[in-house]
Amino acid sequence: MSKIVNITEKLELDGNPFLLIKDEKLEVNADAATMLKLMGKYGEMEASEATPKDILDLYDLMFPKESQKKIEKLKLSFKDLTVLVEEAQKLITGEDEPEGE
Repeated sequence: MSKIVNITEKLELDGNPFLLIKDEKLEVNADAATMLKLMGKYGEMEASEATPKDILDLYDLMFPKESQKKIEKLKLSFKDLTVLVEEAQKLITGEDEPEGE
């Protein structure tokens, strides 16, 4: 009989994380496929190097449609949208987590 190894307890299956702006919870796509696309396309890019098209691509990649609708209602400036995208990217990649977590 072939070997079966259950790794369920080793996985974090809690779903997607959220960012909070005022009272709006914004879901951020944090699945492996999204993260790999993000890292492959924008992994080495500094925020200051990002073009408006890059920001839009990241926005479409990281936020599900329901979150995008909530963001549109917030009427953010482009600068604030850039901050939102950067924070979502940090959330997905774990850049803001303290060492050891």
